[in-house]
Amino acid sequence: MVSAGHGSAFFLFASLLAFVGICSGGSDAPRGVAVGFVFDPKAKCDPPCEHGGVCIRNNTCFCSKGYEGETCQYANCYPKCKNGGECLRPGKCRCLPGFGGRYCHKVMCDGGCWNGGECIAVNGVAKCNCPSSWSGSKCQHAICPQGCRNGGICVAPGICSCPEGWLGGACHTAVCSRPCLNGGKCISPNKCRCRPPFSGPHCEERKKLH
Repeated sequence: MVSAGHGSAFFLFASLLAFVGICSGGSDAPRGVAVGFVFDPKAKCDPPCEHGGVCIRNNTCFCSKGYEGETCQYANCYPKCKNGGECLRPGKCRCLPGFGGRYCHKVMCDGGCWNGGECIAVNGVAKCNCPSSWSGSKCQHAICPQGCRNGGICVAPGICSCPEGWLGGACHTAVCSRPCLNGGKCISPNKCRCRPPFSGPHCEERKKLH
């Protein structure tokens, strides 16, 4: 049978061991343990402490580094997981689509951003922020402020690719393979608008006056 003196010595030794172990562990768990806390070796925790947590008093767990919660059930990440990421285990985040990096701090646009676009988070969603001369989900569409007429396509900022028969910065100038004569004007591919009294495909005919 253990004497009262020996029992007290054992209890004091166990308390000191627990205290030293906790202080030297350098735990960064959000809740601390007060100096001189009582460690009860007969304490029971139901449900039990998880992830290496120690039951220090009835239904009171002291969590090992990287865990928190009543039963040490939650992992914690420092710094915290960003952009809606979930802490799976200490220092390991599970990121939402569009985010990456150890703490979900990197914004990642699927396929990247083209033509100088920057991937940014907008209301928790990864999107490309495009320069003023480009648009589209990946900044893949050039912008022609002047517009591209007559079936032209904007292929670079301010530059139109024109179909056959049209020229000009906005594909607005028609091309006639043979020039329009006598002051006539080319109004569409190979079509002239003639000044009176001229007519014909190229305004080469003069109307006879009767």
